[in-house]
Amino acid sequence: MSRIGKKPIELPPGVTVTLSAGKAQARGPKGELHLSIPPDCEVVQTEKTLTVTLKKEGSPAIFGLTRALLNNIIKGVSEGFKKELELVGIGYRAQVQGKKIVLSLGFSNPVEYLLPDGVEAKVAGNQNLITLSGADKQKVGQTAAEIRKIRPPEPYQGKGVKYLKEAIRRKAGKAMGGGTATAAK
Repeated sequence: MSRIGKKPIELPPGVTVTLSAGKAQARGPKGELHLSIPPDCEVVQTEKTLTVTLKKEGSPAIFGLTRALLNNIIKGVSEGFKKELELVGIGYRAQVQGKKIVLSLGFSNPVEYLLPDGVEAKVAGNQNLITLSGADKQKVGQTAAEIRKIRPPEPYQGKGVKYLKEAIRRKAGKAMGGGTATAAK
């Protein structure tokens, strides 16, 4: 049995969960999210908790996954999720224009990225810190990954788009003067 799957999910104040025929719907201050519950699992709701149980023929892996996804939608509608990206490089900056982000990343033209529904962006710092936020963890993470993919950080100088606390493995540049080659006399 899954250790994660056995844990009950606490419902925060202001969040309501509706269970019906293989579907779970959560509503809260940050919005509304839906989840399809696999036929191998069953969700039982008490006053302030949700418990996921596994049917006899079910897979333990889907049991833990269902509980984790259900926990994510409840956390999403109550608190929300956020990812922070940092632009590293001279002249690298971002601007939010309505539902799109305009990125200047050293290319000949600025790159425009259209934000999906449910994801908001804010730019702070010297236009080099992007904060993405939303209720759906998967959408926020996917949006951050797609923006990072436009110009991933390179290993020599570290320029590019990186997650805020991401450590970039740096490589040494070319060795200067080495000394193995000798001048012919």
